[in-house]
Amino acid sequence: MQIHIIAVGRIKERYLQDGIEEYAKRLRSYTTLRMVEIPDEKVPPRAKEPQKEKVRETEGAHLLGAAPAGAWMVALHPEGVELSSDAFADKISAWQVEGPHNVAFLIGGELGLSAPVLATTDFQLSLSQMTFPHQMVRLILIEALYRAFRQIRGEPYHR
Repeated sequence: MQIHIIAVGRIKERYLQDGIEEYAKRLRSYTTLRMVEIPDEKVPPRAKEPQKEKVRETEGAHLLGAAPAGAWMVALHPEGVELSSDAFADKISAWQVEGPHNVAFLIGGELGLSAPVLATTDFQLSLSQMTFPHQMVRLILIEALYRAFRQIRGEPYHR
């Protein structure tokens, strides 16, 4: 199974970079991981909704363009399905067994994902009812993936 994390924007904070690198290293013993950063579009100060939607659509087109053909598309979206760690591990396990064998997690920029991206995805996942900075979502997602693979193999996960 190949996992692709495709996200808008660069990670600027060193502590987030370090955490992401650490979990990416750990994940490599369980799956093939590919991370792609899409440049974020500039949001004009005091932008009106049509301008914001144009930014979301431009970023969304780049996200979809970076996803591998035929990949199962998972949008990280606040209104998506919220799963427990066990349920997330079960979903990853099912994807390993039944397919798809390419899963692309899409993370939008500061304005979120466009309606066309959400309409294109196969599954919408919410990491929490809480709001997180979009850059922090990458660290939370990659840790959740690592935890899921440990659970699938019956390996302990330190607390």
